[in-house]
Amino acid sequence: MPFWLRMILFVLAMILLAGVTTWYVWRRSAFAAGLGRRGKRALAVALFSGPVMMIAARSFEPLLPRDVAALLGAVGATVLLGTWISTVLVGTLDLGFLAARWLRRARGKTAPAATHTVAASDTASVADTASVADSASVSDSASDSDSASDSVSEPIAGTPSLGTLPRRALLRRSLTGAALSVGFGAAGYGALFGRRDYEITEVPIPIPGLSPRLDGYRIAQISDVHFGTYVGEPELRSAVALMREARPDLIVLTGDLLDHDAAYAPWLGRMVRAFSELGPRDGVTVIPGNHDYYAGVEAVLSVSREGGGTVLRNQSRVIGDGHIALVGVDDVWARRNGDGPGPDLERALADAPPDLPRVLLCHNPVFFPEAAGEVALQLSGHTHGGQVNLGVRPAEFVLPYVEGLYVEQGSRLYVNRGFGTAGPPARVGAPPEITLAVLTAA
Repeated sequence: MPFWLRMILFVLAMILLAGVTTWYVWRRSAFAAGLGRRGKRALAVALFSGPVMMIAARSFEPLLPRDVAALLGAVGATVLLGTWISTVLVGTLDLGFLAARWLRRARGKTAPAATHTVAASDTASVADTASVADSASVSDSASDSDSASDSVSEPIAGTPSLGTLPRRALLRRSLTGAALSVGFGAAGYGALFGRRDYEITEVPIPIPGLSPRLDGYRIAQISDVHFGTYVGEPELRSAVALMREARPDLIVLTGDLLDHDAAYAPWLGRMVRAFSELGPRDGVTVIPGNHDYYAGVEAVLSVSREGGGTVLRNQSRVIGDGHIALVGVDDVWARRNGDGPGPDLERALADAPPDLPRVLLCHNPVFFPEAAGEVALQLSGHTHGGQVNLGVRPAEFVLPYVEGLYVEQGSRLYVNRGFGTAGPPARVGAPPEITLAVLTAA
């Protein structure tokens, strides 16, 4: 399937997902808050404006001032992210209530018939319980919210208010409201604070055959910067300050340096030049990632060279006073998208002295099984550490390597969490990092 067709299908799928989840969260939010008709309309405008603003900011970005496009897109993306997180949390609650309802029904079918006389007060209690049980299903609760909640802002005679709801229905509304608060609160925190909660992660890496003279050699890795609508001058300043603090012997940039548009390539050129001016003994090395191909890989490589960096694309160079072979391969998806040669480890290793320890730069960590046993260390990015992790890391259910250190066949892989963001400009439970790999003689 051609790349352009895959992108169209992806965009359509995202629009459908945004629409369905926004509708679902709107219904559940109206239920939890007990909104009437006017409140529901206002809430619909607020929630559905999220995906609309995000799409508009990207579509009309060339026509808008950068700050306006960034603000419009960031607000819309944050609302949409809150919607997606809330969908997971509220959906889990709804499934729990639905399961409880099924269990009550199953127990009701197997329970022996009552033989005692039921008092009038007990009859009322039983009626309330039955009513609450019916309201526990997802569809019934939405219907209940339409009728009962209208009375909050537009009272109707005979309709119960929130203060007179049965305990189970009140509990459900409270839990739904709490889940929505967590969902949108996490998105807001991730957009305002989490995306700039930078860390230098120091990782000792034993390297078999490393010369004792290079014990303590420091490689600073930055990945997935995504210069674009949401990443610019503040991130550039922070990256340079952190690199100065890290005091590396070598700086490597492992792909996805631009987000989607070659117009942002000058930001990358400034970053590479600023890193070079810090004076690392073995300079700055750059490899491309999949987003660099989307944006324009030749622009990425050109500004990297102009900034004083060395590009490795299925190539190698000797560093560490002749004691380490640094190897770089092309992006894993480049060949599939028809834009580049793709990774060729055999070709890259052809220029590497066979007796030297090898450090491999590859944007996507899924290449590790091919490199394991051939290199001592692979440095990758791509996954952003999941980017949004609320108690669990969903990416681990679908990706073999997400964050941190892995060992296979005597080789080590470190997956960097990335420095910028892709999609919603927010991070939750995956702080942006610069990795400082400290090589030690094994």
